[in-house]
Order: sequence, then structure tokens, then C-alpha cells
Amino acid sequence: MVLPLQSWGAISFWGATIPVSQFIAAILFIAATLTDNLDGRIARKHHLVTNFGKFTDPLADKLLVMTAFIVLTGNQVVPAWVTSIIIWRELSVTGLRLLLVEQDGIVLAAKMPGKIKTTTQFIAIIFLLLNNVIFAIWGIPFGQIMLYICLFFTIYSGVDYFIQGRDVFSDGFK
Repeated sequence: MVLPLQSWGAISFWGATIPVSQFIAAILFIAATLTDNLDGRIARKHHLVTNFGKFTDPLADKLLVMTAFIVLTGNQVVPAWVTSIIIWRELSVTGLRLLLVEQDGIVLAAKMPGKIKTTTQFIAIIFLLLNNVIFAIWGIPFGQIMLYICLFFTIYSGVDYFIQGRDVFSDGFK
């Protein structure tokens, strides 16, 4: 007989009570982010960076992040408007990157604001899944703080990419 993860109970430590299902989700999310990071390091170290990788690695990050935020919104942890902005930005930048490749053959690699955005999103998701573990003892809503920091970098990096890729549009935003 298979029991739903929700019926497995909860884990309590460092001032936070975490449902087992969220704990497992956090472990899987952390594993996915670590293997993504390792993959990038290996590619750079061994000079295996390709245009395909420059395009698909950020796409995989986007899918991971969008899925996590949709689940967190469904669990009423993240407001729907925040998730909507994040998804809109991710899809818009992906569309821009596709246009650049199609029109100019340019692969827009991840830039520092985009990397900061991804890192802050990963940190926010982990702490939101873990119900603010570590910081819950002191009552610091670290997950929520990181959520709004990642929202800032999500918007900022999206604007930055569109400024960089403005030439893809016929008038170049002139």
C-alpha cells in the first residue's frame, strides 16, 4: 500500500516544522541545482561550452524555477502575482533569446544579473520549501525576504536582457 507523502507527518528542527513532502521536495530541488552547477563547471573546465548548452542550460533552470514557484503558489506559500511576474519574465527572455538566434544567429549567454537572479531564486525556493529553517528560531522570514530579492533581480535582469537584445526588434527601441 502506498501512502501519500502528506500523511507521513512533519520534521521539526531549528525552529521550523517541515512537512515530509516539502522536505523531500527541497532535497530534490537542492540536488537538481547542485548537479546543474556541477554540469556548468565541468563544461567550462574541459572547454565543452557549446551554443546548445548556452541555450538549454538556462532553459532547464527556467523550467525548474517555474515549476517550483507554481507548486509554492499552489501551496499558498508564494503570492500568485509574484509567480506570474517570474513566469512572464522567464518566457519573455526565452522568446527574446530565440528571436536573437533566429534573426542574427546570436546566442545570448547568461549574464551576471541573470546569474544573480537564478541564485536568489534557488535560495528563495529552498528556504520557502524548508519553512524558513535556521531563521525560524529568531522569527526572521528569510524565505520571504529572499523571495522579494529574487523578484527584484528577476525584473532587473529581464530589463537588462531586453536592453542588450533590443536590436532584434525592427526599430531597436529607439
